[in-house]
Amino acid sequence: MIRVLVNASSPALRAGLRALLSADKTIKVMSDSLDDEPDADVVITSASRRSFPVNGIDPASAAALLFLSDEQVNIRELNRSLRVWGVLPTDASAEELTAAVHALSQGLIVGASTLLFESESGPLPHGPLTDRESEVLGLLAKGLANKQIAVALGISEHTVKFHVSSIYTKLNVTNRTEAVREGLRGGWIAL
Repeated sequence: MIRVLVNASSPALRAGLRALLSADKTIKVMSDSLDDEPDADVVITSASRRSFPVNGIDPASAAALLFLSDEQVNIRELNRSLRVWGVLPTDASAEELTAAVHALSQGLIVGASTLLFESESGPLPHGPLTDRESEVLGLLAKGLANKQIAVALGISEHTVKFHVSSIYTKLNVTNRTEAVREGLRGGWIAL
């Protein structure tokens, strides 16, 4: 059972979120106060990141925080202060909302690309990676094998292995899953 605390600015929004989430039998919507329910797995708030603390929510202590906002967020700032977070537009569907709650409860970071990045067609920041390493990491995130990455990029499989090894070293990880997680966490790739 995923315990969700709804901390929204208006009573109508709180009631709507409760109704949408209550349809999923694996989600238990708790009271509106962390004082009453300190063990929430996911906290949903409509407040902006700049207005913390929100009704006593300390971002460092919340297991996972889901922001409902129509403003772009600063990924690096969120990564510095929160372990697990998500951001969805205020008009997110019930399916998007419940999927985000499930993902956050598993420790994943979720978000609408329009709220995370300047432009979906624009380049993403690479962080410590070269352009080619970022391309390889993006293809790793899609689940491609080394041979498939080599074909997609027009390079040898040996060169792909070299890039993957370099990505592991630069991101301080030991496998593909960790590399993709760090790429998502750093905002260098988007799924």
